[in-house]
Amino acid sequence: MFAFIDTAIEATLAFVRDNRDWAFWIALVFALGETIAGISIVIPSTAILLGVGALVATGELSLLPIWVGASIGAIIGSHISYWIGWRYGDAILRLWPLRNHPELVARGNAAFQKWGVVAVVIGHFFGPLRAVVFVMAGIARIPLHLFVPVNIAGCLAWAYVTPKFGEVAGHTIGWLWGLLGF
Repeated sequence: MFAFIDTAIEATLAFVRDNRDWAFWIALVFALGETIAGISIVIPSTAILLGVGALVATGELSLLPIWVGASIGAIIGSHISYWIGWRYGDAILRLWPLRNHPELVARGNAAFQKWGVVAVVIGHFFGPLRAVVFVMAGIARIPLHLFVPVNIAGCLAWAYVTPKFGEVAGHTIGWLWGLLGF
């Protein structure tokens, strides 16, 4: 399974490297997939965005189209997930795995009670939460006028920080290789 994921990540990064003009759209699609409930579990979008950031470090790509594409994809995907939670909350709570783990639902609700909409921003940066935080915001009935601005801020920050971290890591590795004489 992990070999398949590694191969998919490498193939995607090679495609991005060979098709720089598609970087915006690729970032958009992967960020969209990363923030839609259910899909985010099977798509290694964060790893791909980190790898794309490493390509920025080599000078092969510009960060701006990646950031803009990932931001738009994350905004669309997280809002779809929020709507799914708002519209189908009770039905979702009866699906596996939530029906077998009511304590997870209770913890999700407790997080929104404790942190409010800030939990949405936090969810952008923690992979396991990203798969459910937007749906849980809808289920918890976080008002749309509170969810939207906080979520957009979280999307913009996540879409910048993730590839930027890959870029910084790429520069650091390049520096280390140069230091070691490779």
